[in-house]
Formats: sequence, structure tokens, C-alpha cells
Amino acid sequence: MTYRSMQECITDLENAGHLIRITEEVDPNLEMAAIHLRAFESGGPALYFENVKGSKYGAVSNLFGTIERSKYIFRDTWESTQEVIGLRNEPMKALKQPHRYAGTGFAARKALPIKKNGLPADFEEVRISDLPMIKSWPNDGGAFVTLPQVYSEDPDKPGVMNANLGMYRIQLSGNDYEQDREIGVHYQIHRGIGVHQSKAAKRGQPLKVSCFIGGPPAHTLSAVMPLPEGLSELTFAGLLSGRHFRYSYVDGYCVSHDADFVITGEIYPDETKPEGPFGDHLGYYSLVHEFPMMRVHKVYAKKNAVYPFTVVGRPPQEDTAFGALIHELTGGAVKQEIPGVKEVHAVDAAGVHPLLLAVGSERYTPYQPVKRPAEILTIANRILGTGQLSLAKYLFITAEDDIPVNAHDIQGLFAHVLERIDLQRDLHFQTNTTIDTLDYSGTGLNSGSKVIFAAVGKPIRKLTTEVPAALEYLPKGFSHPVMSMPGVALLQAPAFTDYDTVESEMEALTKAIEAQGPLDDCPMIVLCDDTEFMGASFDNFLWAGFTRSNPSHDIHGVHAGYRHKHWGCDNVIIDARTKPHQAPPLVQDPDMTAHIERLFTPSGSLGILRAKR
Repeated sequence: MTYRSMQECITDLENAGHLIRITEEVDPNLEMAAIHLRAFESGGPALYFENVKGSKYGAVSNLFGTIERSKYIFRDTWESTQEVIGLRNEPMKALKQPHRYAGTGFAARKALPIKKNGLPADFEEVRISDLPMIKSWPNDGGAFVTLPQVYSEDPDKPGVMNANLGMYRIQLSGNDYEQDREIGVHYQIHRGIGVHQSKAAKRGQPLKVSCFIGGPPAHTLSAVMPLPEGLSELTFAGLLSGRHFRYSYVDGYCVSHDADFVITGEIYPDETKPEGPFGDHLGYYSLVHEFPMMRVHKVYAKKNAVYPFTVVGRPPQEDTAFGALIHELTGGAVKQEIPGVKEVHAVDAAGVHPLLLAVGSERYTPYQPVKRPAEILTIANRILGTGQLSLAKYLFITAEDDIPVNAHDIQGLFAHVLERIDLQRDLHFQTNTTIDTLDYSGTGLNSGSKVIFAAVGKPIRKLTTEVPAALEYLPKGFSHPVMSMPGVALLQAPAFTDYDTVESEMEALTKAIEAQGPLDDCPMIVLCDDTEFMGASFDNFLWAGFTRSNPSHDIHGVHAGYRHKHWGCDNVIIDARTKPHQAPPLVQDPDMTAHIERLFTPSGSLGILRAKR
């Protein structure tokens, strides 16, 4: 179905049993987020909040909460969109199979943005504070737009076809922002809007920015899509929604005629204000930092507008479905961009950016008596230099040899690498480099390190499933060893104090292990605060293990040493304890969690979900 608005999508989902209306008054301060989290956890439907306290506008969440619902929303345009993206990656397909792709050109023509005149008749001017001011987590700095479509144009090449549409969070209230006149825009300088702002600053001009909220769901997804070169986000929005993106210019600002809300304003050179904290996708708060401040020009809303939102937190969350949709639509793109790559998987359970798993090809040493990583090392460097993949800290990479390898089988790939890796040779570090701005495990904002675990060839060890005897004889403070998976032992360690103390702790630990003899069948040991928590599930290991460690500072080893400036060891030790400089984890307000139970009683709007929890 082709949706012309968010309202049409809501009606369609409701008729198909994919959406529930919440008629009770709900508070945008924590309560709406708590309801959303409960519904998502139960695999529930989309939620339409009819009665939002303090606002005349309704709100909708969990639209993309399941991959099945997401694909239902785009059921009539999914295949044609895949074909167009596929042709961008492999244009020879159209020449080899002209009859099969005859309709693709028509679909693409329908997708081109179309310019209108003036402000839509059903728009009214409102204030920021008229919107549902949704605050998701107790320590958030204020209300945020969590599904924005932030639009900016290239000062050197103005116009919609060279514009950028990105999902950069918007802080609407709190901190030092002057209510209704200033908002915060959080983005990294290398993103599209950052490039535009840099160009505007060189000209000594403010950058005009428009923030679209709502409209057809395809417009929201377009703001997070990594698109092939030459395919603009606005064209993709039209392609996936099945109709032209409609826009006009009002006071020099681009206004989407399809959006439910439009915020226009200017970002001036070097004008910043503190932004945050904000509960983020790694499962922690991103803390307060200076980010660009936007001076609000005008705010518009459709009559009967609907405000879409999501809640960001420790994965899996609703944005997990975004990742799955992106993978299905552009799964072949990384193969085109990085020759030799067969598959790259950003692990959602580990917060997406901290951990990558990859499968490549290994053709450089076909006649060597012992196969070793060679080509996959060049591929690994390409991966860590490509787009958002460059934010990764840990990359486990291998190549298929005698058995198939699937990067989405996380335990399977871990075992494949650990069975084959020579830890004295096959660990490769990049220090004093960039990591995700939201990751506080490093040495400063956007500053940390990376490590590559590379392995090919035949297995060189069999991984143990039992706690090794060497981990039963430990220095004081180290205790409760358990296995997370074959070859990976978890070890409870003393509370982390500082890196100077770590040196003596690691010396004592490694000497104790070395004294027990070889520990070849358990190549990885992970230190943590609580083995009961980390060992409770493999997802807990992935989340705590890779979000709480900085490779250069937190990787140690048994029989570790340098040879020709290369560091190696017999057993790798990852210190995944919580560090004082790291951001606090996200924890829901228990009073609010109890308060929302009224909606899940048999007489409440969400009583149908009670049994699903």
C-alpha cells in the first residue's frame, strides 16, 4: 500500500491488527517510553497514544518494532526498491536482463522529488513546546526527537538532489536551551550535515536546517539508509513510499509537504551549547558535551498531526529492525565497496558499533604449508576505513576454507576464529584512533583504539567447554570462573580502580595462570564485575564485554610480549570491568514501571499484551 501520510499508515496497521490505540492519558515524561519498552519487549504491536498530557497531538511508536511489521508497511514497494538499489550496485543487470528490469526505470521516475508552491494549506504554525515533549530515561537532559529527518543543503551545490537527510537526534528542551527558540543538534563532523556546516562556516554564513518529523514511514527509514553513490535520500524516500517526496521553500527553508511536523532554523558557525545526557543505543547514557545549537525560525504542524517516536537503549530495541531492513535492502553494497568481502555483521547485541564480524577471501598464500592471514588483513583495514564501520573497536575476521562460515552465526564465527587464531601473530592493533562518539570506553570523546582478530586455515586447538583447572588457582580478588562459550572463560575480578593498579593485578593474574602450565584450549579470558550477570546469557557477554573495553588499554595476555614491535600472547585477557570514566548504564525508573501496569490490566488499553510478557 502507498501511504500518503502517517495517519494512513496508522489506519492500515490498525485494520490489519498491527496497532493498538491507547485511550488513557499518558505522560510524555518517562511514562510513554516505559509503555513502549514494555510493548516492544513482549513483541507487541505498534502503539498509538491518543491522549498525550500537555499536547493536543497524538503520538505513535513501535512502528518498526518487528521485521514482519516493517516489511508489511513496505509490502508494495519493497521489491522495486531492492531492484533499483541493486542496479545502482550492478548496472549491467539492466543490459543483461532488460525485460526483467523494464519497470525499474518507471519506479525510479516516480521517486524523484517534486517541488510545490508555498506552505501546504493544512499546515499551521506552532511552538516547540506544543509537540509531545517525550523524555525517555530518568537522567536524560530533556525531551528529544528520536526519529527526526534532519535536512540540510550543500552550500556549494544547493538544491534537493544534493541535500542530506540524516537521523541526528534533536534535543527540544532542558540544559541551557531557551525554550521554543533554541534546540540542540547532535552529529559528528564527518556526517553529511557536518560537511555542509563546515562549508557554510568557511563562507561565514549560518546553515539553514529543516527537521521533518513523521510523514510516510519510508521517509523515516530514508534518513538512516547508507545509500549507493548518486541515490539521494529524498529519491529513496519517494521510491520506498511509492510517491514523490513533495516539498517547497518557505522563507528560504525546505519544507516537506508530507511531514507531520517541520522545524526550521539556522546553525551559526562555532555556536554550540551543552547537549545531553541521552540514553543511547549502546545501553548507556551519552553524557553532556558541546554540540551545535540551532536557532529556531518557525515550527509547523499538520492539522491532526501524529508524532512518531522510539526509545533508544540497550539492544535489541526498535532500531534493531532498522538494521535488519537496511541489511536486506543493501546487503550486497559492502561487497561492491570492499572487494573480497563476503559478509560483514555489526553485532546488535554488542551495541552495533563496538563489534564487527566479517568473512572475506584468502587467496594470497595458496601454496604456503601453513595458511596464515594475508588478504583478509588488507580487507580488515578497508572495513575499518569505510563509513560507519570505521567506528568499530573489535573486528573478528576469517575466510571460508573447508567449511562454510556465517557472520550472523555469532557463536559459530567466534569458535571458528578461536580454533584457528595464533594469538602471538594474528592480533593487530590500531591505537590512538577514532571510535564512536557515544562509546565512553576509550581515552576521550571519539578517541580510543581498535583490534583485529584474524584467523584462517585448519583448526590448531580444540576449545574446552569446562572451566580450566588453571582458573581455579587465582590471586586474591579473582573468583567465580564460568564459561560463556567453548574457549571463552569469564572471571570475576576486583572492582576497577585505575590503570596503574591494573598493571600489578594483571602481573599477578598472568603469573598464576602461567604457573599452572599451558592453557591452549581456552584462548580468551574476559574479566568482569559479576560473572553471574555476564554468564547469564551470551548477549550479556557480548554487551558488557565489548562496550566496556578499549583494546589498547584493556587487552592483556598470558605469556605476552613484543617481537619486532608486534604484541602477542598465548591467551588473550579482555578487561571488561566497569571503569570510573565510563557512562552509567540505562536503568528504568521502578516507580514508573509499576505505574504503567494500569494499562496492562484486563480493563486497560494494553490488557491483551499482559499474557505475552
